[in-house]
Amino acid sequence: MMRTKIIITILAIACLSGIGFSQEDTTAVKKDSVNIALLESYNKRLLEIEKQRIADSVQKVALEQQLNALKTTDNLKKEELQAQLIAINEKENSRISEKRARIDSLKKVTKGYPVTGFFGDTLFLLYSKSGSFSPKERAEAVNKRIEKLGSTIDFDVNSLKIENAETTFDILQGESIIMSINESDALWNNTTKEELAKEYVAIINAEVIEYKEETNYLNLAMKIGLAILVLLIIAALVKYISKLFAWTALKIQSQENKKIKGVQIKNYTLFDAKRQISVLLLLNNAVKWFTIVVAIYIALPILFGIFPWTQHFAATLFGYVLDPLKNILLSFWNYLPNLITIIVIIVVYRYVLRAIRFLKDEIAQGNLQLNGFYPDWAEPTYQIVRILLLAFMFVVLWPYLPGSDSPIFKGVSVFLGFLFTFGSAGSLSNVIAGLVLTYMRLFTIGDRVKIGDVTGDVIEKSALVTRVRTPFNEIISIPNSTVMNSHTINYSSDAPEKGLIVHTTVTIGYDVPWKDVHTALIDAALRTELILKEPNPFVFQTGLEDFYVAYEVHAYVREANKQGSIYSDLRQNIQDVFNERGIEILSPHYRAARDGNSTTIPANYLPKDYEAPSFNIRTQGKK
Repeated sequence: MMRTKIIITILAIACLSGIGFSQEDTTAVKKDSVNIALLESYNKRLLEIEKQRIADSVQKVALEQQLNALKTTDNLKKEELQAQLIAINEKENSRISEKRARIDSLKKVTKGYPVTGFFGDTLFLLYSKSGSFSPKERAEAVNKRIEKLGSTIDFDVNSLKIENAETTFDILQGESIIMSINESDALWNNTTKEELAKEYVAIINAEVIEYKEETNYLNLAMKIGLAILVLLIIAALVKYISKLFAWTALKIQSQENKKIKGVQIKNYTLFDAKRQISVLLLLNNAVKWFTIVVAIYIALPILFGIFPWTQHFAATLFGYVLDPLKNILLSFWNYLPNLITIIVIIVVYRYVLRAIRFLKDEIAQGNLQLNGFYPDWAEPTYQIVRILLLAFMFVVLWPYLPGSDSPIFKGVSVFLGFLFTFGSAGSLSNVIAGLVLTYMRLFTIGDRVKIGDVTGDVIEKSALVTRVRTPFNEIISIPNSTVMNSHTINYSSDAPEKGLIVHTTVTIGYDVPWKDVHTALIDAALRTELILKEPNPFVFQTGLEDFYVAYEVHAYVREANKQGSIYSDLRQNIQDVFNERGIEILSPHYRAARDGNSTTIPANYLPKDYEAPSFNIRTQGKK
């Protein structure tokens, strides 16, 4: 416990001063301190049990001596002593069972201290103390004794002996004790003291003999020669790899404008021949160095594996490649059930979406009719359902995605959601407005509309904007949110069935009978192409002004997109009809003096014998 307190104190001082330990070092020291604390607690309890065992042993010896000293006729005393011996034996068995149970529980959370060989490999582990030696001190002492065995000239397999002491089995080399094996050591290894001693002797013998074989001069000379050979092979390998790729570089350069003519995508030249040669040479050089590095990386473990002192480096180098590959394969194998679940969910989603798409096509084509559901709603409704299904599928898939439970994955998801929410606020308002406009059915593609101050034909409706082509062939993009906030006039929605009314106004003097004006305006409308004969055109008198009467002619058309040409033709025809019938159009401003001057009607509309009337001066007012 004192050692644990010392380690904890050192950790505290290091944390306060900000020096000494990285996070990994701190974690390692903490684990080691916990391990020491557990072992010391066990050894403290073991000391108490050992004291009790010694007392029981002394009592047992005394009882056996008394039993041997009794006369054969003293049966009652003999039975009493035998009963006491049986109780001591049962207590001994209970003590061993308790130790075994404690050791079994400690095996899950503690680690032993290794006794290492000459080449850094672990021979066996020690968990229990012996006398005043802790497990760590025991392991260090045994390491030093085994190192001395390596320098023993006359060492052979019979050098190590096993001697049965009172409470331990000792491994000796001559008169020197290499190590002592107690009852706790045997319990930690689930065997007896004698069997464990034999096992350790075999391990130490094999290690010392291997060390002597590996370090004799002939063997070392052979290994050095082999190492030089491996180095020469590596150098030759690097040389010929470089020559091979130099040859491939020349081959690539020789194919310029032959097999290598550049890369073209339709009429666009992505790479000309020279640029493609440069890219291929760069790839050739990269592959060359990659091959050299891989060859050296494979050769180094072979080189390190020659000498026993560096064999662990070979295992480490191979581990850098093999361990990640093994982890990847194990991760993939463990993830395979989730991957199969994801595939099944995606397949089900695809077939559900395919069924919904079929219903959408049937409704859009008019094959399937639903009350209150218009065919032009089919496509946007399908897109909404598709997005909802996609979101639902993502929610279902989320727990099966690799790393979905990691804090980093969750943090990135929240950050992306934050960016999407606040970065697309305006876009989302336009998307929502586009959906509302679709279900309001304000207009369709090709309709002549007026949105705010913009008049034209609708040529596109997207999720974000509505595009309108004006009569002057201008393309105007209007955000859907603006369309929602503006008043919209649709000229085309009822035109095919009920007709669209076009109208224009003329002002005529009071001297012309209104019936003549009505007839002339209706005749002019009927002469106009694209104006319907049924319903008949009609005329309204919209004002009796100071100097003239305002007449407004109304007529029905079906081609709302041709209003410009219809209005132009109608006004031309009004001029022709009025001139033909001798009716002067006196708007918007006109001044005439009737003193024998000619009329405003063009001469080609007047009879040959026409004489201009003589009037007093008259002034027409303004509209």
